[in-house]
Amino acid sequence: MTRNFLQELLGILLAYVGKTFDRSSKVLDFHHPHQLKEGLEGFSLELPDQPENLEQILVDCRDTLKYGVKTGHPRFFNQLSSGLDVIGLAGEWLTSTANTNMFTFEISPVFILMEEIVLRKMQEKVGWAAEEGDGIFCPGGSMSNLYSLLLARYDRYPEVKTGGMAELPRLALFTSEHSHYSIRKAAAVLGIGTKNVFVVKCDERGKMIPDELESCIIRAKTSGCVPFYVNATAGTTVYGAFDPLHNIADICAKHNLWMHVDAAWGGGLLMSKRHRGKLQGIERASSVTWNPHKMMGVPLQCAALLIRKKGLLQECNQLKAEYLFQPDKQYDVSYDTGDKSIQCGRHVDIFKLWLMWKAKGSEGFSMQVNRCLENAEYLFNCLSKRADFELVCKSKVAPKIKAKMMEEGMVMIGYQPLKDKVNFFRCVFSNPATRKEDVDFLLDEITRLGCGL
Repeated sequence: MTRNFLQELLGILLAYVGKTFDRSSKVLDFHHPHQLKEGLEGFSLELPDQPENLEQILVDCRDTLKYGVKTGHPRFFNQLSSGLDVIGLAGEWLTSTANTNMFTFEISPVFILMEEIVLRKMQEKVGWAAEEGDGIFCPGGSMSNLYSLLLARYDRYPEVKTGGMAELPRLALFTSEHSHYSIRKAAAVLGIGTKNVFVVKCDERGKMIPDELESCIIRAKTSGCVPFYVNATAGTTVYGAFDPLHNIADICAKHNLWMHVDAAWGGGLLMSKRHRGKLQGIERASSVTWNPHKMMGVPLQCAALLIRKKGLLQECNQLKAEYLFQPDKQYDVSYDTGDKSIQCGRHVDIFKLWLMWKAKGSEGFSMQVNRCLENAEYLFNCLSKRADFELVCKSKVAPKIKAKMMEEGMVMIGYQPLKDKVNFFRCVFSNPATRKEDVDFLLDEITRLGCGL
């Protein structure tokens, strides 16, 4: 019975994978929340008191995929994470089958070693020496950014671990106006406070202005704050801008500040010989956030925090829980990495990335990243030649086009306002299955849907 159930399920999954790459299939079959809650063609979200049979469970599996969004579809441009890598998918399936935890070598020997090897490889790509560096895989870039603040604060004031914020002066941190909101959220979570986050102005391309950073630091000191941390962004969420890392590093060195680089989006460019120059200066960072589930196309979730100072993660977070981290085990207990984490249970996010790296090699990832940027350049060139588009749309038409687009379901792209720019389309290229013909289709669909308004 188990084998038959899993074989039926495999058939459902393989059919879905096939549809995902079929350009004639929809990206989504859109329904409003109330429609899904009320139930569709026998698909009910309500939970029963009595068990249902396996046939119904298979129907539920099929319908769950049917009414979801095919984020691996070549015409899904909506988020920074997209694509459906078959090797990564195999890695995720195996990970779920193993169903283990990343806190000790005792129960996760192979995955622990894989994480060490991959982190070392990522640190090498950043440009750190072999004897430097530490890291951990986190549940998303927001958590990686929170870790960076936690570590920067502990590195400056280790007494915070026992005495809390009452032991510290009023701290100040700095981030650009185009940076990810998780920096402000981390400041709130850690008790630093959002009003102590100084927002630095950017230029017209969305890059932090170094002189403005210097001014903010001086202003913070004048107001009685103690600056300790600067967040630079390598690939902002909306513009995809790269802050001038060398200039920011110079300022951090001058004022003795921890420099974090949020390369959640742009970190993948480190895999490309052609484009890694956009991150010049990242090797001077104290910590780096890098999400392989974005530009590198690893299935969600796969996010790493890299730290240059070895041992700091352990010192900051360890509490030596005796039921897990006994010092007298028969193996080298330095591989019990769970005490580096603020979590106890930690999902295995490493295997799918390790397996993809084995399958593609560094060169394969480089080609994949290059192709994404070639698609972006192709879109830019197409837009430059078309009279029916502006590179930044200054009207309220985008939400109406997006609504019609979701109802038809053949392509998907996000939009948003930013300051004086009202609801422009934000096109993301991280799906290796996307081709130039998909870009052409996107533009033609936007035009067709817009003309009908």
